[in-house]
Amino acid sequence: MRMTRNTPTSSATSVVVLTPDVHFEQEVRQAFSNSPQIGLVMVTGTVADMGEQIDPHGATVIVVDLDASRADEMAALERLAMRTGGLPPIVVVAQNFDANFARTLIRMKIADFLVKPVSPVELIRTCARAVKPAASEGADAEIFTFIPAVGGAGVTTLSIQTAMLLLSGGPRGRASTCLVDLNLQHGSCADYLDLEPRLDLTEIEPRPDRLDRQLLEVMTTYHPSGLAVVAAPPHPAEMRSFDPDVVTKLLDLVSAHFDYVVIDMPRTWFAWTDDVLLGSNRVFIISEMTVPSLKNTKHILAAIRVRMPDGPQPQVIINRFEQRLFAPGLKRSDIEQAIGDDFAGAIPNNYRLVREAIDRGVPLEEVKRGNNITQELRRLVAPQAARAAGKAPAAEQKKFSLSLAR
Repeated sequence: MRMTRNTPTSSATSVVVLTPDVHFEQEVRQAFSNSPQIGLVMVTGTVADMGEQIDPHGATVIVVDLDASRADEMAALERLAMRTGGLPPIVVVAQNFDANFARTLIRMKIADFLVKPVSPVELIRTCARAVKPAASEGADAEIFTFIPAVGGAGVTTLSIQTAMLLLSGGPRGRASTCLVDLNLQHGSCADYLDLEPRLDLTEIEPRPDRLDRQLLEVMTTYHPSGLAVVAAPPHPAEMRSFDPDVVTKLLDLVSAHFDYVVIDMPRTWFAWTDDVLLGSNRVFIISEMTVPSLKNTKHILAAIRVRMPDGPQPQVIINRFEQRLFAPGLKRSDIEQAIGDDFAGAIPNNYRLVREAIDRGVPLEEVKRGNNITQELRRLVAPQAARAAGKAPAAEQKKFSLSLAR
């Protein structure tokens, strides 16, 4: 076990690489040999043996080569991640990959991940991408995810209006906001806003490495308000799930370039759903005021708690809420009793307003400024978002950073 440093040591960019693999060490030295402006610090040994000796101060990025099957190495990686707090970012290199390993890296807030064999160019590019968001923005996007408890619950309407509120109500004034429609079969965010959906995941999936900021811009549509919309044309006759790494790569790229990201989720639980929820700051389940809808809401809450106990705590919003004095049916007290502390609030029923906004392809506020839906949604969502984005430390921000194709 040894620590060596190549010259020059005065470089402003310092890459620390920890590896027990002599062959990989040679590849790393070769990769950075043509970049004299980068200071390379090689640490030979396992993260279990040498992790405590890594000094994060002065490092721009840390690369850790480990055996994911060894519990002592995973525990040592977690200790190192806790010490760095996300700065400098950590890139993990391993022999293999599975979904459980990915979830563990998300929980540790690891910046990126590579599978051996790793080409020199791929390693350099990954280190550069891991550093860029921290250097240019200081924090990732605040991510709001909306899940329908039943079909037709109004998730798209609430997602769009939330995105509009965040666009104009960020802690720094006008905030860059992106609405992502992950309902890849029946998505309607673009239709609601009278926009052209441009996302083509079938073009990206064979070569996910092609997805970069420039291609994302081509596949993004902008509303006149300034809201960015990432949506695919609907394919009602095709039921398929895309590679989770492609979806993760897309969200990783989006979250690195916007202050806020709002995600409209489908009802179906796909292979990438867990990763999306784990990467979200706030998760809202949108339900209706019916017994079947409330039952399904409770099932979704239970599933999320079982599958991701360390993930964000979901909150339930009842949409199209109506309660008339002495009228039959469910009352607010029934909802509170059924949902408990997970009940965030209710959005009033204003069908005429929503229908007109959808038919005209405009936000609710353009139809009627200060309407009751916007006011209640602002109370439930926007104030908390502004405080969180303004005060949360960078180490607590969520990331989508586990795409193998980076």
